[in-house]
Amino acid sequence: MFSQVAKTVPNLFTLGNLLCGVLSITCNISGFLEVASILILFSAIFDLLDGRIARGLKVNSELGVELDSLADIVSFGVAPALLFHTIAAPSILTSLAFIFFPIMGALRLARFNVKPTIGYFSGLPIPAAGLPLAVMGFFSYSNAWITLILSVLMVSPIRVKKL
Repeated sequence: MFSQVAKTVPNLFTLGNLLCGVLSITCNISGFLEVASILILFSAIFDLLDGRIARGLKVNSELGVELDSLADIVSFGVAPALLFHTIAAPSILTSLAFIFFPIMGALRLARFNVKPTIGYFSGLPIPAAGLPLAVMGFFSYSNAWITLILSVLMVSPIRVKKL
């Protein structure tokens, strides 16, 4: 009984991450941009805790890894890109950055799931790319070049030490 409950706890935090991402998108659509930004930051807290709790309880699972990636693409890929797009002045570059950001995030997550690394990430993790967009969004600032650079960094071969 305890092991079944223990296996569920990290996934509840992952679902909290996903819920914050979905609510961020909803708030963005409703015009509450600061709240949308803050919800992305809350997603990061849930994302940080889900893995630590899973490792602490020794209940890592393939389901948890896949669920985490699906939550991350919403919370740190789609939600920040939409926030950026809402604030940015319309242009071809804005549209390119808006499309490119979640696509590169999805590629980065898929690559990590297929070939996990120990002690480091290959490419900028999607939360580390999405959070700057959330912070910029909180201050109603957008920059297509920064968004594109973060997109490229997610799929780059740079190594980023795991927290």
